[in-house]
Amino acid sequence: MVQMGYTHLDTLAAFKADEYFDLDPQQKQEFRVRFDRLHEWHRREQLPEYVAFLTETKSRVSRPPTREDVVWITEGLKARYRLIAQRAAPDAAVLLATLRPEQLAAAQKQWDDDNRRFIRERRLKAGAEERKRARTERALDEIRKWTSSLTPEQERSITVLSEKLPAISELRLQDRIRRQREFRQLLESRASSDFAPRLTRYLVDWESGRAPEYDRILTEWWDMRQDYFVTIYKLLTPEQRAAVVRRLQDYIDDFTKLAQQR
Repeated sequence: MVQMGYTHLDTLAAFKADEYFDLDPQQKQEFRVRFDRLHEWHRREQLPEYVAFLTETKSRVSRPPTREDVVWITEGLKARYRLIAQRAAPDAAVLLATLRPEQLAAAQKQWDDDNRRFIRERRLKAGAEERKRARTERALDEIRKWTSSLTPEQERSITVLSEKLPAISELRLQDRIRRQREFRQLLESRASSDFAPRLTRYLVDWESGRAPEYDRILTEWWDMRQDYFVTIYKLLTPEQRAAVVRRLQDYIDDFTKLAQQR
């Protein structure tokens, strides 16, 4: 699925861009030309680097990972996002500068739909117990994606651990809306000479501009989450740890094959 999805990433990306901005035929062609260039760069230069990163990650999780290992993995993922954003921003600025007012309205409608989905999935309009249940389900699903299954005892332990993490969904929703609003305001100035560098800062420095309360709680959440993963890994059986390693190796194999394709 990884290889299939990456091979057809141009089609998937074009579909999402059109879904948000209702692109006209000329804009769709422009998007494909610019995305193909980004995609080829990513395949040629980034996928081999992903293989190296995941190989080191596999080495670190082959033994019980430490808190420092989890921080290293987390920061590595963030750094790789920033690199893609830095590379994509100039081409994105050229295309976004061609948007018409009705296309901005289409994007706002899609953001509103996304926010309603976020609220529904996290049951933010439900009672406290239902919201807690939704958090627990997400926590268990997150681990099952790597281990395939969990024992009832492990599920109970993970539930207790996840409930100790600060509840951030409400604040996260508010921050999503803030980011959408700032992006809409940025697009309103798309004809200005400094649009491209401002767009780059927006995409690369996505962690800036948060409300002080959210920034404080999110920092606490991330800090606790490092220990959370270390503790959970200790709960896994040898078979489950082997499943995690196999999953990483599958990604390594996929990215290696994809990097060799043209």
